[in-house]
Amino acid sequence: MTIKEIPIEALDVEKFIDEQCRALAVETENEIAVNALSGGVDSSVTTMLAHRAIGTRLKTYFIDNGLMRQGEPESVMETMTGLGVPVERIDARNEFFSALKGVVDPEKKRQAITDTFYKTVFGRLVRQSGAKFLLQGTIYTDVEETVAGIKRQHNILSQLGIDTESAYGYRVIEPLIALRKTGVRAVGKALGMPQSVYNRPPFPGPALVTRVIGEALPERIELVRRATAIVEEELSGVDAFQYLAILHEDRVTGVYQGARRYGNQIEIRCWDSMDAVLAKPTRLPFELLEKMANRITGEIPEVVSVTYNITTKPPSTIEAL
Repeated sequence: MTIKEIPIEALDVEKFIDEQCRALAVETENEIAVNALSGGVDSSVTTMLAHRAIGTRLKTYFIDNGLMRQGEPESVMETMTGLGVPVERIDARNEFFSALKGVVDPEKKRQAITDTFYKTVFGRLVRQSGAKFLLQGTIYTDVEETVAGIKRQHNILSQLGIDTESAYGYRVIEPLIALRKTGVRAVGKALGMPQSVYNRPPFPGPALVTRVIGEALPERIELVRRATAIVEEELSGVDAFQYLAILHEDRVTGVYQGARRYGNQIEIRCWDSMDAVLAKPTRLPFELLEKMANRITGEIPEVVSVTYNITTKPPSTIEAL
C-alpha cells in the first residue's frame, strides 16, 4: 500500500485542512465535482472540507438507498443544510433493493452495493451534472482492511486496480485517505462541525446491509433498523467506539404464551477501540444488557432471542459482514 498514513500524534489539523483545501481546488481544475454524502463521520467531514475548498462547484447528494438507520435521511439533510451545505436527496431505494434481491454471499452483497452506488446511481448523477470528479470519505483503515484481505470495503476502487474514469466515467478524490477515524474527528472539530456529527459512532458505507446476515430484504432491513434504534438509544451514554445490532439468518425457537414460536435472533455488539484495527467488547452492566433484550423482544415481536458478542477483534470483526 503506497498511501502514507498520518497518525494522530503527527497530525497538524489546521495545516492538513489548508493543504487539502488547496489540493482540492487544484485537482478539480475549476470543474464541477459531485460529492457522496452518507451522513457518517468520514463523508460529513469530506463534505465540509470540499465545501470550504470549492464552494458552489460542489454538488452534494445524499443517496436514500433504503438501508439507513431510523430517521437518518431527514437528520442528515437537516444537519448539513444547517451547516450551510446545499444537499439534494436522491431516492434510489428501488435500485438498491433490486440489486440485492437473492444475494446472500457477503462479498457479493458488497459488490452489489458498489456497482449500484458507483455505476448506476452516481454514474447517472455525474452524467447529468457534467462533473468529472466524485469526492468520497475513504479513510486509511478502509484501504488497510481491504488490501490485507480482512474484508472488502465498498469504497475501495483505485487501490484494487480499478480505473474509475474507464469504469464509471469520473475520477474519485479521497481527501481523508491518509487519516484514521481519530484524525478525521479532529479535522471535523476544527472545521466547526457539531460534536453530534464529528463524534458520532462509525456507520458502514453499505449501511444496514452489513448487519443483516443472509438476504437483505426490505422487511429484514426494517427489522434490524428497529433493533438498531433501541441499541443506539440505550447505549448512547456509554463511552464506546461503536455499538450495533445484527440480524442473524436462521430463525430460532422461542416461546410465546406457552406455545412454541419460531422467530429471529438479534446479536448486540459494543466495542472499545481507538482506530477499528483492534477492538474488544465493552464490559456492559448485565442490567443494561437485560434491559436491551427485554426492549427488543418486547417492541419487536418477530425477535425471540438476543445475544451479546464477547469476542475480540481479531478474530472477530466490528461489523458482521
